Amino acid sequence: MSAVLADFPVRTPVTDEDLALAALAVRVHVPESWPHGLLCRSERVPYPCRLARWGHTTLETAGLTAEQFIGFEAEHRSEAEGRTR
Repeated sequence: MSAVLADFPVRTPVTDEDLALAALAVRVHVPESWPHGLLCRSERVPYPCRLARWGHTTLETAGLTAEQFIGFEAEHRSEAEGRTR
């Protein structure tokens, strides 16, 4: 059972695809306050959930700080908007 609950592995080196997926995981799997504590907004399990931990660990492994992540996210969003036009 512990293998099922273990964290997802972080591949090194971190690829651009990994960064994009990690950024999505960090945006979607955010804490939400409930009377009995913080839960993942997406999964309704205690925060941080497995995907939130994986996303944050992947970003840290890539060497991104919080400020750099915000810049990466904005750049990724503008690229995606450019492809839809």
